[in-house]
Amino acid sequence: MKYLDVRLSQPRWMLHPMQEFIRDGDAVRYEELQAWSGVTGDRSVEHELFYAEADREPYEAALSAVDSVRWYDLTPIDDESFYVYVSQETRPEDVAWREAFADLNLVLAPPVVYDENAAFHMILVGPGEELRAMLSDLPEEIDVTVKAVGEYDRRHAPVAGELTTRQLEAVGTAAELGFYEIPREAGVGDVADELDCAPSTASDLLQRAESGAMRRLVERHGRRRVDD
Repeated sequence: MKYLDVRLSQPRWMLHPMQEFIRDGDAVRYEELQAWSGVTGDRSVEHELFYAEADREPYEAALSAVDSVRWYDLTPIDDESFYVYVSQETRPEDVAWREAFADLNLVLAPPVVYDENAAFHMILVGPGEELRAMLSDLPEEIDVTVKAVGEYDRRHAPVAGELTTRQLEAVGTAAELGFYEIPREAGVGDVADELDCAPSTASDLLQRAESGAMRRLVERHGRRRVDD
């Protein structure tokens, strides 16, 4: 079973109005799609649950102005974050790219994370040939960045997908030796001895692994805030 971690950036004509709101302003600091239901009935209605860290009043004003939104329910968490449950009609612009998923045996693993440019990052799971088919069937107008691909393992794929096998080995060895304990029970030299490499090599492996994992942790699960 394979997984694909991919970033899709749509042309402006394909963007949902709320994606335009994210791209053109600074009211939204972080947003992710946490859950959704498919098309129902004869009117192609979608139901979606979003988590957002944003300025509530401008966000809600923008959402209220979207023609495809039938109704929504916004639940505040605190002054800077909230959940939004949205019921909306499927837009033709969305059908244009979703057709690449039609009739494929793929599962989308939530959340879908939107970045500051309103591009979205998602993880798809399924047979390798179907993941390749999905990529080839996407509209040419969509800019595609494959961030990671490989055997699916929920323990690693969302956070450590960009790490090499050697980097994962280094981190695993460091954890077993107590490198990450407080206080530390082992040093870089101990990790290097176990890996049979120079301390400088072990240090580089650990630093690159930690940098990659932390970056992806923020992308997938972190909370982005704008400095005051």
